[in-house]
Amino acid sequence: MSSFRHSFRRDGKTALVQTDRGRIRGYEHDGLRIFKGIPYAKARRFHAPEPAEPWPGVFDASNYGYVCPLLTNDPPRGELYVPHRFWPMDENCLNLNIWTPAAEEAKRPVLVWLHGGGYEAGSSIEQTAYDGENLSRTGNTVVVSINHRLNILGYFDLSDFGDEYANSGNAGGEDIIAALRWIRENIAAFGGNPENVTVFGQSGGGAKVTTLLQSPAADGLFTKGVVMSGVIGPVLADAEGTGKELAEAVMKELGIRSVKELEQADYAAFAKAFRKVRPALKAAGKYTGGCPHPNQYYLGDPLVHGFRKETAHIPLLVGSVFGEFTSFTPLPWDRETLPEEAQEQMIREALGEKPAEALIPLFREAYPDRKTIDLLRLDSVFRLPEISYIRERSKLNSCTWSYLFNMDQPIDGGNTPWHCCDIPYFFRNIDLVEYPHGDIGDPQLASRVQNEAAEILLAFARTGNPNNTAVPDWPASEPGKEYVLVMDAHTRVKENYDHRLMETCAKYAEEIMRRMAAQEANIQH
Repeated sequence: MSSFRHSFRRDGKTALVQTDRGRIRGYEHDGLRIFKGIPYAKARRFHAPEPAEPWPGVFDASNYGYVCPLLTNDPPRGELYVPHRFWPMDENCLNLNIWTPAAEEAKRPVLVWLHGGGYEAGSSIEQTAYDGENLSRTGNTVVVSINHRLNILGYFDLSDFGDEYANSGNAGGEDIIAALRWIRENIAAFGGNPENVTVFGQSGGGAKVTTLLQSPAADGLFTKGVVMSGVIGPVLADAEGTGKELAEAVMKELGIRSVKELEQADYAAFAKAFRKVRPALKAAGKYTGGCPHPNQYYLGDPLVHGFRKETAHIPLLVGSVFGEFTSFTPLPWDRETLPEEAQEQMIREALGEKPAEALIPLFREAYPDRKTIDLLRLDSVFRLPEISYIRERSKLNSCTWSYLFNMDQPIDGGNTPWHCCDIPYFFRNIDLVEYPHGDIGDPQLASRVQNEAAEILLAFARTGNPNNTAVPDWPASEPGKEYVLVMDAHTRVKENYDHRLMETCAKYAEEIMRRMAAQEANIQH
């Protein structure tokens, strides 16, 4: 039995903080002050956020606030791979959560978490591993997580219907900027340094870091960024075009005639109408929302439009995971017993003779410690645009670092790392999820990699440089030299180690995707 004794306190004097909207009270747990569900803004549907109303008395910040309504009610699945938490939904969702060692004038680094789920789903507490306690406690940092508008509430362009809707296609991004403004004005009272704010996020959350870099209104509100599996190319491409046809189709489905009526429409009916009309518009290449909309407020994907020079000084830490979307299911083979000849034959059958012949030697060169069959789990959807992103970003500065999370996880007999599996490591939360604690022959490995990941993030938050005593010397990338920190049982820095492999994956991408789709047509995911 553990000898650690938890502590808890909530009373009239504990975790009491004055903000610009009024006093709030959280609680104390194991030496941390925790505040939940703090309103940072308010907003009418499709409109820009405004400051939250001041409140009388003391706001109770012991409960998580509403999360943004989702488009669909998906059934729980894959919870051992990505453990979730579900919560009441409401459009009144502009709130944030704070973990801090003490509410005092300490000027601690501030880490602001932007959740994943693309721009359509997710929440600040959606994944169990999003909890900020351990990162705050062990790193002496202030951790903040944000809820903001999503899907048709946050990314629905109605600019053709009047100036008041000029940036409705980026309302969710405006919410994040409003939260960062609130943090600038108030975080000092929670022990944070408003001049040292790092935004970090995974998947859609990582993409939102890039969106902030491309949004002039966010300038000066953060000092560093961490993009975890957030360079996703066409998967989260900008929503180009106008939303006029989409809005008219939705209104026709609802039997209404104006956007003002759409502002008041029942959300469930609105979402149902949107889901009904979206497929045909999408098939025709028309605007369907759900992603940032390039305009004067958001200047677009930097791989298309270039990085804004105004943000060139901001250090970035950019990385992804070996398997990403390919590794969400158990391995259909035993890597330990499968003969090498059989591995090569399976690759030829899956990818085709020419792609296999080209890719197998390059994969062995890039990943000499992996089984050849792991080629079939290798991600290129994230990694290919990420290489371009890091190359273009490093042309502007000497403060862009690259990493790859390469550590297999002990689940279903052992699996290549999947999208999201690195989050518990960076948050120091592997004890909140089951899979890191399986039998891997080295009981200390998960803890060691967790320490490396968390110390990288904390060092970066403190100084803008991720180097620390837990990892080898790690240079920032240069335009022709990507120095990738490969994180696994033998964490090391490798230069351009997979570039030829990725270039060849791109060359055969269409053929590979066609063959894989044909083989998986009868598989339920």
